[in-house]
Amino acid sequence: MKPKDLKPPFTWDERHVLIQDRVWYVPDYLSDYSTFTFPGWAHPDLFGNDKPVCIEYCCGNGTWIAAKAVEHPEYNWVAVEKQFERVRKVWSKIHNDSLDNLIVVCGEACLTTQHYVPDASVHAVYVNFPDPWPKERHAKHRLIRAPFVEQIHRVLQPDGVATVVTDDTTYSEMVIREMAPFPGLRSLYTAPYFSTELEGYGTSFFDTLWREKGRLIRYHQYQKIKR
Repeated sequence: MKPKDLKPPFTWDERHVLIQDRVWYVPDYLSDYSTFTFPGWAHPDLFGNDKPVCIEYCCGNGTWIAAKAVEHPEYNWVAVEKQFERVRKVWSKIHNDSLDNLIVVCGEACLTTQHYVPDASVHAVYVNFPDPWPKERHAKHRLIRAPFVEQIHRVLQPDGVATVVTDDTTYSEMVIREMAPFPGLRSLYTAPYFSTELEGYGTSFFDTLWREKGRLIRYHQYQKIKR
């Protein structure tokens, strides 16, 4: 299957939440998101089993998560990506590599999570190279802010871990500021609260790109605290 083989399932005026052919569409700007009810991860339209679920946000073209789905068939993997052209590439990998433990969400990360991901239903969360939106006037577009951190905490199972990876020093400092005061999460790293190495983590398009440009990669990990 080629990425272009995935066609948009509806026009802008007809948009609605839909699960179809390993893609879960959650369009922006719907007037009512309550018309769709999440069927559960074990539903046949999603995974059809109760294996632990891992979510990658900002999955890009799916290189990292597709490799993880192959390496770890004992988990179900959810790739979340807003751009349809990138979703197409993930969808192509799912079909070409017969990855029945991987689905892709075409939708915005926080919105999708807030409306549809159940409490304590996710084993692990990964955010790989989120757009840093470096200009301060664009700060509202940054993913790692308090509303999204709250959603991460809500959907993680007890002891579940959220990993955030970035090459951007300023964004790394912002991640630490946003995550540190949240009472339900604790850093797995002592000060300065990140590591520049994480054995076996895997690579991606942006990981390769930034390393080739000589940038240092920072890994941040936070665990949900049992109460």
